[in-house]
Amino acid sequence: MLSFLKEYLSLLKLEKNLSDNTLQSYGNDITKFLNYISGEGVRDLSEITAHIISGYFSIQRKIGIGSTTSARYLSSLNGFFSFLSDNKYIINNPMDKIPSSKIARNLPPVLSFNEMENILSMPVPDNKLGLRDKAVLEILYSCGLRVSELINLKNSDLFFKEEVIRVLGKGDKERIVPIGSSAINWISEYMRSSRPLLEKKTKSGNNVFLNNRGTKLSRMGVWKIVNRYVEEAGITKEVHPHTFRHSFATHLLEGGADLRAVQEMLGHSDISTTQIYTHIDREYIKQVHRDFHPRGANAKH
Repeated sequence: MLSFLKEYLSLLKLEKNLSDNTLQSYGNDITKFLNYISGEGVRDLSEITAHIISGYFSIQRKIGIGSTTSARYLSSLNGFFSFLSDNKYIINNPMDKIPSSKIARNLPPVLSFNEMENILSMPVPDNKLGLRDKAVLEILYSCGLRVSELINLKNSDLFFKEEVIRVLGKGDKERIVPIGSSAINWISEYMRSSRPLLEKKTKSGNNVFLNNRGTKLSRMGVWKIVNRYVEEAGITKEVHPHTFRHSFATHLLEGGADLRAVQEMLGHSDISTTQIYTHIDREYIKQVHRDFHPRGANAKH
């Protein structure tokens, strides 16, 4: 089976001219599946059934693999099994019986407004790092930024008089995002009182957020900031920097924002990507009904 995989990856490299990183990603995904079926006692490609593949994805969900990773695994296996079928290495393609809808799309975790307020209140802004952390958390929630967008913000991207910032998103696509007064106030205070203390003339450049060494705040640095204050707030659900982005979008929709406006703020090229937040919104609405309607599931009759 590994020899078929090697042949498939060689074909992809020749015919589709994929990058080494993409080929490695495909190879890792498929190798992971092949290791799984080997552990299940499968010794021949003809023994692989739709039931075995469904079981594999079921296990992935149980161990916490997210929807994006599941979708990538599905795409990798679809390509591999199509190759096997096209070359008559297998008679029937078991992936034909695995519709994408069978691979559960997990809704991203979202913080309630009160949980978010609690986290934002945790940093103590009376020192240079506490003030920086406060500014980082405020802009993550106010603007729904990806971590990469936050750490690459430049001083020249801040237009506080106009109450907007300029963001360089995926594929180097530029967008203008509104920023709230609370975030403006805290970032302005950070720029005035904290950043000059962190800045190192030869290292800091034009980057907004700096670490203790004066260089650009790293992705891991943002993760550590979020993890620290989530823990201090006593929140037990799994929260990461992207949770702020999910919560930003969900809270906007809960407040009645137009879906296309949210799409624009998030920088989604396809509105179908933004629509996942309408599912979260519906879950929130159903929970409100359960809790507060006289005949709701949680009501006391």
